[in-house]
Amino acid sequence: MSAFLKNYFTNKPWKAVFQLVLLVAGLIIVGALVWQGINAGGVPDPTAAHLSEGAVILNTGLLVFREGLEAILVLAAITASFVGKKQGYRRPIAAGAGIAFIASIATWFIAIAVISSINAPALDIQAATGLLAIVVLLVIMNWFFHKIYWTGWISMHNKRRRELVGQAEKQPTNTMLGLALLGFSAVYREGFEVVLFLQSLRLQVGSLVVLEGVAVGLFFTIIVGCLTFLANQKLPYKKMLIFTGILLGMVLIVMVGESAQELQQAHWITTTPVNLPIPEWMGVWFAVFPNVESLCAQAVAAILVIGSYFVSQYVQIWRPRKLAALRQQSTAEVAPADTANATGA
Repeated sequence: MSAFLKNYFTNKPWKAVFQLVLLVAGLIIVGALVWQGINAGGVPDPTAAHLSEGAVILNTGLLVFREGLEAILVLAAITASFVGKKQGYRRPIAAGAGIAFIASIATWFIAIAVISSINAPALDIQAATGLLAIVVLLVIMNWFFHKIYWTGWISMHNKRRRELVGQAEKQPTNTMLGLALLGFSAVYREGFEVVLFLQSLRLQVGSLVVLEGVAVGLFFTIIVGCLTFLANQKLPYKKMLIFTGILLGMVLIVMVGESAQELQQAHWITTTPVNLPIPEWMGVWFAVFPNVESLCAQAVAAILVIGSYFVSQYVQIWRPRKLAALRQQSTAEVAPADTANATGA
């Protein structure tokens, strides 16, 4: 056993370290879940905030890590060909990405200032930001959108990269500035989405708890970034994005249930109780409450995400296969007819 571990860590050190970090993080998360489950007692109060601090940290960390993965994937696609003499082109992209990270932090404070300046009841503001968070999360989770997004967004960046590198000798300053803007746009887009999403959670539990979740997400994002750009390791990005996407689906259900409850608190929608044996921990961790409005909203959200997946599969895979099969069948039917006509002639 010791020989196997020694050989494993020697031949695949980056993979072993990454898996070890994930294992430790998983144990910490499970421990937090158990601890929260033991200490969370009492029947959920339908007029109080239901998400525990541990749930908010997990949701925040997961979203930040997911968006970080997307930014890393775009940056990796842009810089993949920058090797050898072209390696210097990576510096302006890295600088642009760093500026985008700082700009995302500034956007966080701007969003707080804007929300604080709104003269409206706190429950109304919380309900509105909750709806905004759901919209952002639906965009992130929408499988059809991401099929088009990855094709268009990455292709656009790669096309612009080729144009900039092609004019490097004639306009070196414009090339460096353009590459910096590529790095900036790849990161700031994700940062902006995260900032919008987190405002709802911030109003519920405060900035400190949300920032703890941000730190967790950034920690894992930095690990993946170091393995990608410093250790030059190719990680299973697609599998990681699918896995985090599934987890974000759970976060979406939680956010929809919580937002429905906030809308009920603000008297935007009614509350119709139903007699269902929903355990209290479902309300604490997943915002599942025994009323028609929240349960229907969560069901609609799940249908939208799952439906968009099947739509993307139909548009991208099933329909092209069907059309290709029909064309092949049509070609096969035409060929014997042509042969028969030629023989008859």
